Amino acid sequence: MTSQSIWRTPQVSRGWWPVFLRNLLVWRKLAIPSLVGNIAEPLFWLVAFGYGMGALVGHVQVGGIRVPYILFLASGSVCMSAMNAASFEALYSAFSRMHVQKTWDGIMNAPVNLDNIVLAEMLWAAFKALFSTTAILLVILALHISHSPKLLLAWPVLLCAGITFSCIALIFNALAQGYDFFTYYFTLFLTPMMFLSGVFFPREQLPGLVHTLSDLLPLTHAVELVRPLFMGQWPAQPLLHLGVLAAYTLVTFWVALALTRRRFQG
Repeated sequence: MTSQSIWRTPQVSRGWWPVFLRNLLVWRKLAIPSLVGNIAEPLFWLVAFGYGMGALVGHVQVGGIRVPYILFLASGSVCMSAMNAASFEALYSAFSRMHVQKTWDGIMNAPVNLDNIVLAEMLWAAFKALFSTTAILLVILALHISHSPKLLLAWPVLLCAGITFSCIALIFNALAQGYDFFTYYFTLFLTPMMFLSGVFFPREQLPGLVHTLSDLLPLTHAVELVRPLFMGQWPAQPLLHLGVLAAYTLVTFWVALALTRRRFQG
């Protein structure tokens, strides 16, 4: 690496595709265990809370409309799954390739620069998230939780959410010295976000200051886009929610890239 500024404009090209394809070819051998691991937890949440607690709660108010709790939970759980799947891949798996296995170093011996590797890892994590959420959406359809035709539009929204959370996770990947570091990210960032973003209960029940804080969280905006689609409605202020996700993506990708450049310069 040269002594150029780590904050320089990303130098990306089609060189990211071979890296993405390499990850895909390796993952094909582990596709089934990976799928089970990524969808088991959200499905447990959905069945245990959706049917168990849903029998007690019955319906909840969403925008003045009463909806079954299991539908409310399903729309939040699929967004949570996109967040977790993208984060796990961009943390543990990317860190293994970068630091433990030294795969990135080997790739850079070919005419592929670090910027393209980071871009490929971001897109690969987003793909893994989309793969997992697609499986969950199929289960939701099979359980007759929602049959809205607008569910098709949830697919690109979940891809956008996967991209956003993979960019955020790559920041922590660049800072980590070991796997234990990721515990802070999951415990102090992702777990509180799950409970503040309207996944399990309406955000209107939150205290004023906490509600304002939840407005700033990326998962909140993913849920606000996806939940109305489950209900057969159009999201309110879709451009605002998409704009927030896009802003998170652009800023965090640039920061992740800069920190990764600094790590490889050291």
